Amino acid sequence: MELRYFLDTYALIEIAKGKESYKKYTKSLAITTKLNLLELYFVFLREKQKQKAEILFKELSRMCIPITDDVSLKAAEMRLEFIKLDLSYVDCIGYIISQKFGIEFLTGDSKFKNFKNVEFVK
Repeated sequence: MELRYFLDTYALIEIAKGKESYKKYTKSLAITTKLNLLELYFVFLREKQKQKAEILFKELSRMCIPITDDVSLKAAEMRLEFIKLDLSYVDCIGYIISQKFGIEFLTGDSKFKNFKNVEFVK
């Protein structure tokens, strides 16, 4: 199976919640980072679902890749370039990784709607 997507936190949340428009992505080979899982964990903690948060963090950790120095620096440059969009470092890191691997950045975040190589799903 070929690597297809980088899952940003928005996509991870929607997949975890079983949103219909994201169901087809559950069978795709995808990657993310521990930072995205940290955000996912926080969302479920905030919703008073600590057990689900822990299960998701553990199960999804297998798809995490490390954040290299070159990705970190490019993410800072991207954040500055698009400062008016108020992109987070986590989102910039994910987008840069998706570009590095030549895969789609899967998100429902409207800030990325017009970026190249983005699969935008609400």
